Amino acid sequence: MSAKDEILGRVQRGVGKDDFAKRRAAAIASLISAERGPQPVMNADLVARFRAKAEYLASTVVGVASLAEVPAAVAAYLAAKGQAGEAVATADVGSLDWAGSGLRVEPRPAVDADKTGISGCFCAIAETGTLMLLSGPQTPATVSLLPETHIALVDVSRIVATMEDAFALLRTERGSLPRAVNFISGPSRTGDIEQTIVLGAHGPCRVHLILIG
Repeated sequence: MSAKDEILGRVQRGVGKDDFAKRRAAAIASLISAERGPQPVMNADLVARFRAKAEYLASTVVGVASLAEVPAAVAAYLAAKGQAGEAVATADVGSLDWAGSGLRVEPRPAVDADKTGISGCFCAIAETGTLMLLSGPQTPATVSLLPETHIALVDVSRIVATMEDAFALLRTERGSLPRAVNFISGPSRTGDIEQTIVLGAHGPCRVHLILIG
């Protein structure tokens, strides 16, 4: 028997002695019952806090009263930026009346040639001005990551205070993690070259948020 076989055999025999189901249950119970650490002090206006933090991170933010007003708000933003009225969107927002505002929006995953992506978000975090997006068949991550401009629709009722609150909401509503959870805090940026901040290095160079409600 080689040294390798001997070592692997000892590992296998040791593994057989352990009750992994019991250990897994204990680990899950510990995660669920764990006490939260120190939390930031925030006032009751989570929407104002989220907006201020998002703008600090170089996102632009506008508000609309209802979902029906979103296409016009998107059209106005693209026109102001001199961009074409074309975009891809996640399926959860792809059925809005985009054509009524003169836009051509395709509900599909993005490719590298797409200039604008429109998505919803699972929730938003007031503490840091961060979006929480979940990947899935209806919400491909490429829409928020590949285009130069990412427009995110944020229902103000889905703004939570902290990162811990966001994960608690995810556990309550989904039960388990999707394949990917993406946190977006403003445009992509890097300071690798001479400590000069460059936007859009690893993702969108513009993030525009439309608060709904």
